[in-house]
Amino acid sequence: MIAELTGTVAHVEGQRVVLDVNGVGYEVTVPVSALSQLPETGGRVTLHTCLILRGQPDMEATLYGFADRVQLRVFKLLLGASGVGPRIALAILSHLGVADLARALSTTDTRTLAQVPGVGAKMAQKLCFELGEKMAEFAFGQRVEQAAADARTAQEQAVYADVLEALVGLGYSRADARRAAEQAFASATDRSDTGRILSAALALLTSGKRL
Repeated sequence: MIAELTGTVAHVEGQRVVLDVNGVGYEVTVPVSALSQLPETGGRVTLHTCLILRGQPDMEATLYGFADRVQLRVFKLLLGASGVGPRIALAILSHLGVADLARALSTTDTRTLAQVPGVGAKMAQKLCFELGEKMAEFAFGQRVEQAAADARTAQEQAVYADVLEALVGLGYSRADARRAAEQAFASATDRSDTGRILSAALALLTSGKRL
């Protein structure tokens, strides 16, 4: 799985970006919102990616890239809705920012969602029904994480983000992972030691105690 790419922008055409990573060109499809955040040709950038394989017997691989982990998480959340493929999920993120999408889904604003090409009124209703509650929880979690991040240094925030993503990658829910990471981080004597903080967070999650 290609989870992240850091390289130089070699070429941009439409919503496709060719990223040169140590001499290897990766074609990455990005939402329109990410295009404005790209540097000029030759500039370095990091894209958080999701590789999707489709088609049998001839397998087609498409790499989707996002400016930050939040966009990537929302993209994956959208893919979890019935009838939503990568093309529609990308269109939604291209026309609505994460904050506007969270508001629309959590308040059942089907009119805003239906304005996205390829969505329509019926799919908008389905999205609100299937993702409204999840998106409300996601938005709340983002506010909590941002409030905690504001009190950390850049280095500490990077360590916290690595611990959080590692816990989620191990199968824990983001809410439980966030609570465990915050508790482990708050009690750590060395907040630059990712391994020790991760071990402490895992110990909390496996202890059976309420976080």
